Amino acid sequence: MVVACYVVAGVLAVLVALYWILEVHYFLRMALSVFLARFIKKRVHILDTTEVRGVCLSTDVDTLLFHMNNSRYIRELDFARADFYERTRLYRTIRGKGGAVVQGACTIRYRRFVRPFSWFKITSKIIYWDHQSIFMEHRFITPKDEFVRAVVVCRQRLIGVNAEDIMHELMKEKEANIELGFSKPECPLEVKKWNESNEISSANLRNGC
Repeated sequence: MVVACYVVAGVLAVLVALYWILEVHYFLRMALSVFLARFIKKRVHILDTTEVRGVCLSTDVDTLLFHMNNSRYIRELDFARADFYERTRLYRTIRGKGGAVVQGACTIRYRRFVRPFSWFKITSKIIYWDHQSIFMEHRFITPKDEFVRAVVVCRQRLIGVNAEDIMHELMKEKEANIELGFSKPECPLEVKKWNESNEISSANLRNGC
């Protein structure tokens, strides 16, 4: 009995230490997201739109306890991207060619609050790419009214590989289906303007501004 108490106490101490050092539930949720996307959910094409669900918990609200904290939107995208990367095999293809991918930039527009304990879904899709980066759009939508609560555009910067080559490889099966008439999308105007803004910011930093 005494030994069992020591074991339980030791386990609890380890858990407390882990939660003190790391955000354990974040890593657990990420592992679950990858597992479901890789082994449970069906594979989708690189140009398809994926969807994941979430709920605004008490740990997600802002200091006024009124709506989801602004920073939580960006955090939720980690799980949405993991789902997209796995189901489209984007990450596997990049790593298979010896490359890596990082978040290069992100812009978000908030339109309406996500209330505490309300459900939302995040849709993810690729809207453009160049030789360096893949641009994704994510939308936070409340299922009860299908209202778009927030829109996020992210630039996924590829390292060590050419984004055009990666996309060409992943698009092969759709390109073979001639009736779809697929072609690379034009760069959306908002992405063009956003890229210009990023270039100005980079120039300012290089010039010491």
